[in-house]
Amino acid sequence: MERQMLLCFYLLSLPGLIASGLIGQPRSTGKRQTQGTIVNGIEIQSMKVNCRVTSRFANYVITSQAINHGSSAKEIVFDVEIPKTAYISNFLLTVDGVPYPGNIKDKVIAWKQYRKAVVRGETAGLVRASGRKMEKFNIAVNIGTGSKVSFELTYEELLKRHFGKYEIVIKVKPRQLVKQFEIEADIFEPQEISMLDAQASFLSGDMTQFIEKSFSGKKGRVYFNPTIDQQQTCPTCTKSLLDGDFTIKYDVKRDSVCDLQVVNKYFAQFFAPKNLKNMVKNVVFVIDISGSMAGQKIKQTKQALLKILDDIKPDDYFNFILFGGQVRAWKSSLIQATAANLQEARVFVQTFNLAGATNLNGGLLEGINILNKAHEVDPRLRNNAPIVIMLTDGEPTVGETNLTQIRMNVKNAVQGKFPLYNLGFGENVDFNFLEAMSLENDGAARRIYRDNDATEQLQGFYEEVANPLLKDVEFQYPKASIQALTENRVKQFYDGSEIVVAGQLTDGGKKGFKSDVTGRGAGQDLVTTCSVDEEEMEKILRERGHMFEQHIERLWAYLTIQQLLEKRTKANSEKEVNDLSAKALELSLKYKFVTPLTSMVITKPGDPDDQLAIADKPGEEEMAELQKKPRRTMVLPAQQQPPASRVPAGPQGPPAHVTGVDGDPHFIIQVPEKDDAVCFNINEEPGVVMRLIQDPDTGITVNGQLIGDKNHGNGKNKNTYFGRLGIMNQKTGFTLEVTPQNITLHSGMKGPVFSWLDQVTLRQEGVTVTIIPTRKLMVSMDDAATIVVVLHHVWKKHPVHQDFLGLYTVDSHKMSPRTHGLLGQFFYSFDFEVFDVRPGSDPKKPDATMLVKNHRLAVTRGSQKDYRKDPWLGSDVSCWFVHNNGDGLIDGIHTDYIIPSIF
Repeated sequence: MERQMLLCFYLLSLPGLIASGLIGQPRSTGKRQTQGTIVNGIEIQSMKVNCRVTSRFANYVITSQAINHGSSAKEIVFDVEIPKTAYISNFLLTVDGVPYPGNIKDKVIAWKQYRKAVVRGETAGLVRASGRKMEKFNIAVNIGTGSKVSFELTYEELLKRHFGKYEIVIKVKPRQLVKQFEIEADIFEPQEISMLDAQASFLSGDMTQFIEKSFSGKKGRVYFNPTIDQQQTCPTCTKSLLDGDFTIKYDVKRDSVCDLQVVNKYFAQFFAPKNLKNMVKNVVFVIDISGSMAGQKIKQTKQALLKILDDIKPDDYFNFILFGGQVRAWKSSLIQATAANLQEARVFVQTFNLAGATNLNGGLLEGINILNKAHEVDPRLRNNAPIVIMLTDGEPTVGETNLTQIRMNVKNAVQGKFPLYNLGFGENVDFNFLEAMSLENDGAARRIYRDNDATEQLQGFYEEVANPLLKDVEFQYPKASIQALTENRVKQFYDGSEIVVAGQLTDGGKKGFKSDVTGRGAGQDLVTTCSVDEEEMEKILRERGHMFEQHIERLWAYLTIQQLLEKRTKANSEKEVNDLSAKALELSLKYKFVTPLTSMVITKPGDPDDQLAIADKPGEEEMAELQKKPRRTMVLPAQQQPPASRVPAGPQGPPAHVTGVDGDPHFIIQVPEKDDAVCFNINEEPGVVMRLIQDPDTGITVNGQLIGDKNHGNGKNKNTYFGRLGIMNQKTGFTLEVTPQNITLHSGMKGPVFSWLDQVTLRQEGVTVTIIPTRKLMVSMDDAATIVVVLHHVWKKHPVHQDFLGLYTVDSHKMSPRTHGLLGQFFYSFDFEVFDVRPGSDPKKPDATMLVKNHRLAVTRGSQKDYRKDPWLGSDVSCWFVHNNGDGLIDGIHTDYIIPSIF
C-alpha cells in the first residue's frame, strides 16, 4: 500500500562517497584536480548502479571505486539508502585487493559476537538508520596514500504496482564529479512491457537526451552515462549538477487476466485485470480530535478531509466519527455523497473542535457499528465495498485503554467483513499496536509524518483505496500440487494495484498445474481459471536463463518472509511469535536476506568469526525514533590496532556477578554463589546526587542524580528515578555524562554530544563507548567492568512520569576489591543467611530474617525487573527485599553516599 513500497531503488547519494579528515564529516574545501574529480585527495573513479528487474522482482548491485591521491591516510564513507521494503543480500568491501566480505547471520548470534569485537576495539562503523521511506547503509574505512577501495552492495525487493505503474526512483547526489558515472536498468517482463519512461529532475530541456530508454516486447532498458562535461553545472565549474531524482516508470500489457509463471518447483501469479468497473464504497472516517491534535495536525487533517470530500463519488456512502474524551458521530447512519450532503460535510469538517482525551476504543467501535448497521438495514449497501479509515496521534487515555483488549474488541466487531486502515500521525503513536490491529482486520497501517506535506500524505493514502474493483478475492490451487503458499486471499483489490501470490510445488505438482480465481465485483462476480503455458515458459527460460529461474524462487522466499513477519506482528501468544520467527529466520538465512531477524557482519579475510562491522534492519518504531533528528556516524579506522592484552585488577570473581539500579530506584544485587539476589530501594528527594561506584585503584567512578515525577505534589508516594549519570576515569580524564536526552563526552570541556538516535562506536583512552539507538549505552573498560545504561521512554503526554535511566554492571570482578559506593561495595562476594521464613502481609511475598554483616534484618521475598537484556519488557529477578533504604545491608547509612555534584 505504501508509496515507498513501490520504489525499486532509492539512494541518498549514489552511492555517496565522502572523503573526510574528521570522522563522518566531509570537508567542504580541498584541492581539486582533473576537472574537479579529486576532492580532498580522493578521486571517485566510478559509481555504477545496475538494476535488473525480472517479473517485478528487482536485484540491484551498487559498485563504487575510489583512490587516495593524498599525502596522508583518508577516511572514505560509502553511504547509500535503500527502500524499507528491500532486503540486503550481499556486501563486499575491498581495500588494496584484500576482500572484507559480508555474511548473513542470526541477529542474536551476530550481535553477541560483535560486542566482543567492540570490547577489543576492532570494529568499523557499519550502521543502518532510517528516514521516512528509506533505510541508510553506511560504512567508513581509512585508506593509506595511494590505496584503492571498492564497495559492492546487493539488495533485492518485489516492486509493487502503484497508480497503474511500477516506479524506480534513484536520488542522485554524488557530491563531486565522477570519472565514470553510470545507471543501467534492465527490465524483463513475460507479459510484455506496455510503457516505459525515464526522467531526471536535475536535467532540463535538451539535456534529457542523455538518457537512453527503449523497450520492445518483453525487454526494456534505461541507460544514463554522463561524461564529466555533462556532469558540470557550467563549462568552467567543478560542481556536479547530478543532484535530484532519477525516475523510471513502467507497466506491462494486461491482455489476459491470467499471468501464471512456473519454473522448476516454484510459481508466481500476478493479478491486475483491466476493464473492471469501480465498486461503490461505504467509507467511515474515524478521526482523533483529542487535545494533542491541536495546531498544525488538526489543520492539516481538516485540509485533507476537505480534499477527500471533493473526490468522493456521488454513488458512494460515507460518515465521520470523532473521538476525544467522548465519541461523536456526524450522522446516525451512512449517507449518500450527494452534492447537498457533501456541502454539509464540508461545513462540519471546517467547524468541529477538539475535545479532551483519547477514547480510541469507543471511536473505532462506533464507526464499525455504523457500518454494520447500515448493511443490516439496507441490503443494497451489502454489495458495496466497505472501508474504515482511522486517524490518531497518540495512545488511548480514557474508556478502554488496554491495547490487547482494544484489539480483541475491534476484531470481534469487524468479524472479517471489511478492512481497517489505521493512520498514525506523528511519532507518539504506538505503531506496532496500530499495525497489528490493521493486519488482523485485513488492512494496513501507515505512519503520517509531521511535516509540511502531511495533508498530501493523508490524501495520497485515500487515493490508494478510493477505487475498489473487487472484494473477497481468492486464489485456489490443487492441494496435491503445493507444499508452501503465500497469502491467497485478499479482502479488497484496488484500481492501479496488483496482487501477487507465490508458492512451492510438490515433486509432481508442475504437471497440469492451474489456479482458480474468484472475486466479487460491481454488478457481477469474477470467476476464472488460469493454467500454465508450458511452451511459453520454456521460451522465457531460453531468453532469460538462470536469472528468471532464480528470481521466481527468491520472489517466493521474499514474500513468505514478509508475510511471516506480518503474522508475527499480530500474533497473540509467545509460542506463536517464536514459531513464526523460527520459520522466517530459517528462510532469511537460506536466501541470505538481511531481515529484522538477521544481521550482516563484515569479517576479516580468512576468519569469519572476527567481525569488524554489523548491519541489521530496524523495526518501524525504531525507524520513527531515528527519523526525528539528523544522524551522525562515529566510526573507527579499519586499520586500528587492538588494545594491549588486559591484566585483571584484583582477584577474579564469579563471571555472572551483576549489580544494577533501575526504576524508583530499585537496587538489585545478584549473588551467584547463593543462586539468589538481594534488593533494596533508596528514597531521597529529586536533585540529590549519589555515589554509585568508586574504585580508587582503577580511577573509575559512577555517580547518579535523581529526578522526580513531572508534578511531585504533596502525595505520600513520591517517585524518583536516576535521570543523570556521570561516568569517569579520574586517572585518564575520561568523562561521560548521560541523560535521557543526550550523551556527552568530556562534559564541561565542550566535547561531542550524541543523541540516543545516533549509532556510535567510539574508542578512547582504554574505553569503548557503544550507543545502540533509542535504548542502550555500553561503556566497556579494558581493565574494569562493562557498564550498561538503559534508556526508559515514557509516553510524552503522561501526566506524571518522565524518561529515566537504569544502570547495570557486568564483569564487575575486574574492579579492585577497594571499590565502594551504593553498587560498588557489592562487586565482590558477601555472605548472608536467610532463615525463619514466614507468611507476610501479602500471601505471595513471605517475610524472613536475614543475617548479613553481623546484622539481623527483617526482609520480604519479592521481585524486581532487570532491563539489561530486554529494555522493553525486562525479566523478573526474585530477591530478598531489605527495608529502610538498605539499612544494615549497605555500609553505613544511605545519606553517607550523598555527594555535592555529578563530577
